[in-house]
Amino acid sequence: MDLFFSFIVPVYNRPNEINELLESLSLQDYDKSFEVVVVEDGSSESSEEIVEKYKDKLSITYIKKKNSGPGDSRNYGMNRAKGNYFIVLDSDCIIPSQYLSVVDNFLANDYVDCYGGPDAAHPTFTNVQKAINYAMTSMFTTGGIRGNKMSIGKFQPRSFNMGISKAAFERTQGYGNIHPGEDPDLTFRIWEAGFETKLIQEAYVYHKRRIDWNKFYIQVKKFGMVRPILNHWHPGTAKITYWFPTLFCFGLIGAILFAIFGILWPIIIYALYFGLLFVHSLVCNKNFMVALLSLFAVVIQFVGYGFGFFKNSVQIALSNKKPEELFPKLFFKTL
Repeated sequence: MDLFFSFIVPVYNRPNEINELLESLSLQDYDKSFEVVVVEDGSSESSEEIVEKYKDKLSITYIKKKNSGPGDSRNYGMNRAKGNYFIVLDSDCIIPSQYLSVVDNFLANDYVDCYGGPDAAHPTFTNVQKAINYAMTSMFTTGGIRGNKMSIGKFQPRSFNMGISKAAFERTQGYGNIHPGEDPDLTFRIWEAGFETKLIQEAYVYHKRRIDWNKFYIQVKKFGMVRPILNHWHPGTAKITYWFPTLFCFGLIGAILFAIFGILWPIIIYALYFGLLFVHSLVCNKNFMVALLSLFAVVIQFVGYGFGFFKNSVQIALSNKKPEELFPKLFFKTL
């Protein structure tokens, strides 16, 4: 199959970030043509001037639309793209020069209608960005679900770095209007439609995640909040491991209470776990401060996700309302 790739990039108030992404796309070593579709999702800070700079370097299309969320914006772009294989990226990513060559070579030898790739920390990232990246990608925190060969279960691509064939997109109608959570929801529907997903380990991107600790907490809390909705929609995909952050938090509270009364073994277990995280992050990042900040990032991740997951699991179990009615802030109105 001859593949023509269309990069689909929704952007919302991030002109500086889209500049870095487009620059990296202009430096691809891929020797065939491809296109880039930038979808401006109702931004107040336009990226049009930035996109214009790359008209001579890339085959690029710039589309403006009203704000309807990243999922609907990706669908909007794919419906207007020329390619027969779409690559969805977040605007806060930088793409290594070999990325598209790696993807094309993989699909030529082992074709799949949907793939995902890992996210990595660029050497120029701040210590906080590297710590958050560790918390989000480590086998000892998320099970490597975001791009590790040893990830638990079938690989679920994430839309910061995800490829999907035009055939799979048309069959599934693309992303839904939930956010976050639109990525696994689409993956589950791709599986239900009979398509496969695979990890391309070498097709990594540098995912900047320009967020502070408070924004990170809000983000992971929302991740936790949408997972019970996905379990409700796709009950066959629910896993006991999704409860781990919640159990971790309750267990930590219990361990502290036990320690107050002189029972130390539970808190020792937690200390050993945090010691493992510190050493692993130190080995991965080769930076003492990043390793230390990684512990803080993991605590924020587990508390945010665990609380959001527990709260919404209880609400769904006790209510007869649809998730859209229970949690309207987690859903965008599509155009």
